[in-house]
Amino acid sequence: MHDSKVRIGILGAARIAPMALVRPARAVPDAQVVAVAARDPVRAERFARKHGIPRVHTSYDALLADPEIDAVYNPLPNSLHCEWTLRALAAGKHVLCEKPLASNADEAQRMAEAADAAGRVLIEAFHWRHHPLAARMREILRSGELGEIRHIETATCIPLLIPGDIRFRYELAGGALMDIGSYAVNMLRWLADAEPEVVSVETRLLSPQVDRWLRADLRFADGRTGRITCSLLSSTLLRLENRVVGSRGTLHAFNPLAPHFYNRLTVQGPDGRRRERVTGDATYTHQLRHFVARVRGAPPGPTEAGDGVANMRAIDAIYRGAGLPLRGI
Repeated sequence: MHDSKVRIGILGAARIAPMALVRPARAVPDAQVVAVAARDPVRAERFARKHGIPRVHTSYDALLADPEIDAVYNPLPNSLHCEWTLRALAAGKHVLCEKPLASNADEAQRMAEAADAAGRVLIEAFHWRHHPLAARMREILRSGELGEIRHIETATCIPLLIPGDIRFRYELAGGALMDIGSYAVNMLRWLADAEPEVVSVETRLLSPQVDRWLRADLRFADGRTGRITCSLLSSTLLRLENRVVGSRGTLHAFNPLAPHFYNRLTVQGPDGRRRERVTGDATYTHQLRHFVARVRGAPPGPTEAGDGVANMRAIDAIYRGAGLPLRGI
């Protein structure tokens, strides 16, 4: 029995923070959002008032120095994930860091090593993996129902029609692959339970260094093939799906990214077709429960820092295959 809540501070008044942390904390009794800091104090004050956060710090450093904060949520731009996660870990805080974990694999490795050295938890916020749908997909693949798995495809395509958004800025480690595409890579690795090798990459660019649409063909050591497709700005306005082809059947998952809104799992096999809908709480609520449990000593889960390093290695390899520079270099 734990008598106190895990007290969490937010670095930055990011748009994602209410959905990813503030609202889930109301559904997780053992978590409490106690402070926020932002570069703009007025914005931080407004954010705190709107969301009922009791304390506002005038700087990120001040928040990290707060002895009444146990953990930090880091939703800063990708280019700042490494710096402020390292500072948070050095200050003795556990960290829930937004995806992707870092700008590149070298940064992610430094973050993982720092978490180990500090004896603190570092979780990458791939919230989708904590919903029961993720486990159900793997269960079907491992059951042998589809036969020998031959090909896996993941697609995460959404419209982002905000001019000048940070997700399109190279210096902030932007790009479709670094944003929504990091999910596609993560899903492919989860379903394959293995690390991919890049075969070929196609891109459509918004600027000379920034991808707005990307497709990568991949392969695995055992002969399976894979493909990821991602976009923030393309003719494909919305596509969120996983598809697995086996020797005896296929699996198709619609909306594995936010299955709490709606999902559909279709399995076509020797015995015909069936459809399932996997229920569960909001993915972010599942994630926060897991993070709190990890802070309190629960065993590691599927989104630890080490997995974040592997995901960044795959992203780096895809960028190299596209002839694009790595982020943060």
